Amino acid sequence: MDYEIMMNGTVKIGQRAPEFEAQSTMGQINLNDYKGKWVVFFSHPGDFTPVCTSEIIAFAKASTYFDKLNACLLGLSVDSNASHLAWLYDIYMKTGIRVPFPIIADRNGEIARKYGMISNDISTTETVRNVYIIDDKGIVRLILVYPMNVGRCIPEILRALQALQVADENKASTPANWIPCEPVILPPPTTFEELLKQNEEIIKKRNGMSWYLRFENPKNCKIIE
Repeated sequence: MDYEIMMNGTVKIGQRAPEFEAQSTMGQINLNDYKGKWVVFFSHPGDFTPVCTSEIIAFAKASTYFDKLNACLLGLSVDSNASHLAWLYDIYMKTGIRVPFPIIADRNGEIARKYGMISNDISTTETVRNVYIIDDKGIVRLILVYPMNVGRCIPEILRALQALQVADENKASTPANWIPCEPVILPPPTTFEELLKQNEEIIKKRNGMSWYLRFENPKNCKIIE
């Protein structure tokens, strides 16, 4: 069996997020502490590195937007807690920005490997830039993986988070390039009678292309400001 497959986790969309308990910059935390909240769990390759520093600052600036979506930010790297604290203090002293979310110290890489955050072809110790969106029931709903030299787009992570929540709320899907509170895609019909009815709705409301692609304004959607 391939060493990386054997050692690294195989977290997939739709499965329960693996549990863990760890030390962080905000004390001991457990994934169970976040029940009832959405979690944006992300890894970074290393403290005191340029791209990671820009990302931590960007996440910190956007933290209130995640709060409004009932979501908590949670970072991780294989650096020590002391290193994390020194790094966050340096950011605070240089920019005045206080990072309002915990960063996990995963010195032995146990959590990183459980989640598949380490790509041995790139590094056997540093994590790549993974993002896991975990819903309020503890289920992994979205996975993004960026290489070490490409910073993440925080607005896209926010957009994807809200897309998941709006799709769930409306029992619908979001189309390509969906922007919060734009129309969503209704489920296609499963019977011929439903097909005919849906076509009638499209002709009447001019809200679709064909029986299998019909749009509707989402309910309970808000623009996050």
